[in-house]
Amino acid sequence: MLKLQIIPFGIIPEDLLNSIKDELKNTYNIQATIFEKVEPPKEAYNPLRHQFQAGKILEFLSQYKTRVIGITDKDIYTEDLNFVFGQAQLGGNVALVSIERLNPMLYKKFPDKKLLIDRTIKEVIHETGHTLKLAHCQNSRCVMSFSNTIFDVDKKTKNLCDMCKLQLGI
Repeated sequence: MLKLQIIPFGIIPEDLLNSIKDELKNTYNIQATIFEKVEPPKEAYNPLRHQFQAGKILEFLSQYKTRVIGITDKDIYTEDLNFVFGQAQLGGNVALVSIERLNPMLYKKFPDKKLLIDRTIKEVIHETGHTLKLAHCQNSRCVMSFSNTIFDVDKKTKNLCDMCKLQLGI
């Protein structure tokens, strides 16, 4: 059984972390442990953008020397995108998901914890899939499909399609 450490950055609800832990076991048979909250590295913050660079947080997470996924409440980006919901090392041990743009309140909607948890689980399963060598899937309902907008996140399911399962041998 694979093992993974969940590392919270910022204020992450405990029920969200526990839901992530459960879904990682259900989807990938990964035994996850929740670490204590840490602060993102200061050098990852870009004051001009008011965002954190995902790659620098991934570098920071690499120090753990185990399979890890960081969960942050900070807005993250990559050099070629205005924002990302998450990022991972393809075939590596490190992934990151931000709940900032998954939160319905960002889109002037009422607080909806269930929707936030559902969206976060999809992105955690997606980014963890990348660490297991899964690339983006063309099936828009597959959790491994690329999400460019929150509508893409909502459209896909939390499940792997048959082709992605086949690649993983499950």
